[in-house]
Amino acid sequence: MIEVIVAFALLAAALTLLLGTLSGATRQVRWSGDAGRAALHAQSLLDTVGITEPLKAGERQGDFDDGRYRWSLRVSPWEDAALANRLREPVGPILYELDLDVRWGDGGPREHLQLQSLRLGSADSAGAAP
Repeated sequence: MIEVIVAFALLAAALTLLLGTLSGATRQVRWSGDAGRAALHAQSLLDTVGITEPLKAGERQGDFDDGRYRWSLRVSPWEDAALANRLREPVGPILYELDLDVRWGDGGPREHLQLQSLRLGSADSAGAAP
């Protein structure tokens, strides 16, 4: 009788470990799906910036998938510290720095994606507000 009880205890411990592992794997798959979808939305947004309307310095916010993913985009003129002392005014096209922040869920450290990119734009919109 003691052998049967020990066998059931070992079986229960093994099943507990197995279910815990499967639960962790399910969370990882869900996180991977959310992060992949956030990256696709972010890439899509970055692809359209400066295409339909001229680049302008400023900030914009919005969401994807009916509010499931929230984004914030900051556009600012990019400055090279080595050239800042030599050039007083931009001449011709200038580079803009795009900082995109995408959050989902509670927005914790594992539910956050930050991307940066540079885009070429005209110098006349550097000081304009969105």
